[in-house]
Amino acid sequence: MNNMENFEAYKEKILRDAQRLAVEDKFKFACHPNVPCFGKCCANVNIFLTPYDVLRMKNALRVSSSEFLKEHTIPLSLEENQLPVVLLKMTEDEEKKCPFVSDDGICSIYDDRPWACRMYPIGLASSKTGVGDEGEEFCFIVDESDTLCKGFKEDNELTIKEWMDSQDVGTFNKKSESYMQFTLHPHLQEKKELDEGKIQMFFTACYDLDGFRKVVFESTFLNRFEIKDEVVDQLKTDDEALLEFAITKWLRFALFREDTMIIKDTEIEKSAQSLGWKTDE
Repeated sequence: MNNMENFEAYKEKILRDAQRLAVEDKFKFACHPNVPCFGKCCANVNIFLTPYDVLRMKNALRVSSSEFLKEHTIPLSLEENQLPVVLLKMTEDEEKKCPFVSDDGICSIYDDRPWACRMYPIGLASSKTGVGDEGEEFCFIVDESDTLCKGFKEDNELTIKEWMDSQDVGTFNKKSESYMQFTLHPHLQEKKELDEGKIQMFFTACYDLDGFRKVVFESTFLNRFEIKDEVVDQLKTDDEALLEFAITKWLRFALFREDTMIIKDTEIEKSAQSLGWKTDE
């Protein structure tokens, strides 16, 4: 099976078989250099990156988003909603290790590591298919039989919430909230077809953030839309603000025709004239 087939099969297995846990539930776990398997979990694993993951990682590495995507990711497409996703590319050696983990198990971008790495050994599962859907959502512990992890044998009991707080998962959840809501949009859940142009538009706006900034500042974008000066100034340098703008404003307007962007009057006039309509002199 390919990566997406493996992912879908794993998701079905979790929804079917995993023990449902709440954030108040306790488990035993610890991860540190003295655990015999330290760093072994960072190999031969599928790690899907959120747009915020890519933002943090490319900035930590001080490379552009296009460079990061080219060197460190594999692009895939979710069959359920047509949207492109990116998978962290492992090394091509026999171990298929994460390229950011040293031989002694130390992560070179630990402070900016992805959401999935922060959550481990906790998983989050959801059967929700749209905004407002009351589908099931729960935490689960990665099955010890599926991993070489010895951290489960450590005498350190804590709640799932305590673990997530210690790993700053909340920040990543908050920064990815707009993206997650977008993926549950009715247009996508109803599988209304997106053409290649819109799919590429989504990929650029969400993942190739530096490329999207060029679209905003090196094209006619600012001539076509009403955007406040203070917002424009912020988008020039603030990646998080640019990502939020891309998802909540631009993509909702461009893909779903929602009323999230204001077209300048001059652009409306040009469109009218191109259709042969009369306009005021």
